[in-house]
Amino acid sequence: MKLPYGHASAPALILAPMAGVSESPFRQICRGFGADVVVSEFISSVGVSLGIERVLADMRFEPVERPIGIQLYGADPAVMARAAALVTELFAPDFVDINFGCPVKKVVRNNGGSGCLKDLGLVQDIVRAVAGATHLPVTAKVRSGWDELHRDPVTIGLRCQDAGARALTLHPRTRTQMYTGDADWDEIARLVEALEIPVIGNGDVTTPEDVVAMHNHTRCAAVMIARGAFGNPWLFRQARALLTGGLRPVDPTPAERFEVALAHARLALRLQGNTRRTAIEFRKHLGWYTKGLPGAAELRQRLFAIESMAEAERIFAAYLEDRTPAMASAAR
Repeated sequence: MKLPYGHASAPALILAPMAGVSESPFRQICRGFGADVVVSEFISSVGVSLGIERVLADMRFEPVERPIGIQLYGADPAVMARAAALVTELFAPDFVDINFGCPVKKVVRNNGGSGCLKDLGLVQDIVRAVAGATHLPVTAKVRSGWDELHRDPVTIGLRCQDAGARALTLHPRTRTQMYTGDADWDEIARLVEALEIPVIGNGDVTTPEDVVAMHNHTRCAAVMIARGAFGNPWLFRQARALLTGGLRPVDPTPAERFEVALAHARLALRLQGNTRRTAIEFRKHLGWYTKGLPGAAELRQRLFAIESMAEAERIFAAYLEDRTPAMASAAR
């Protein structure tokens, strides 16, 4: 699989698939700030194969989001293959990604996500079935293993490659670790050495400097950014500047942050409906956009109570009006 950039000197920057976050509005914002590739939230293969409209809606995207992958999860090779064929026919993304990394209990208890890593034969069967059901490139996202006893990312990677995966993302923690401890970037480096397909590094990347450090440490073809992008889409632009030998662009001012947050909000209203529910579900993004600002705790308290985007706009305007004299004084 050919990635934008995606070689030793200039890795691609990818927005990770994250439930409830990697929706179309956020994907578009991140593309605008320099994400080379985006991936959908993980999608149930059972829901796709049954044609459930709510599930199908989660896969819709706009042309500006390309290149985009749709990520599927499931534990039945036949169902995964059927879902991949439907995704290809109905939505024609640039690639199909398989989730072998999600550690969430409700996914794992049905052997989906990282639950598949308990049976590498099943992993291989799923990749082979999906690759056989679509003409699109098939990729996979994995963890290092189910637990420490079965921690073997190189073997997992080789099995995926042999079954037809065209690129592999590694989050170097086991499922039992969840998000505790440090991601072992050495495992990404070993996978780069072992595989012929591109390896994408993921885990503990929260700043532009982390992107550079991961690439230098592992020589991965791409860096996948997850929680570090929450309320921080300019991370992609800053990381690209550092990777190409430039200066790190300065962090946005509060007014610039709010401008991006409101642009994101307007996309959410257009794509998800101008409803109270859209505003309530967007509260988390508003909280992330305000992280680190003076008085952020009080600001978030007000934003977490909104029931319309217009309320958020008024709260931002009041914040800037109240803080402008202090900020001007600090600048002097």
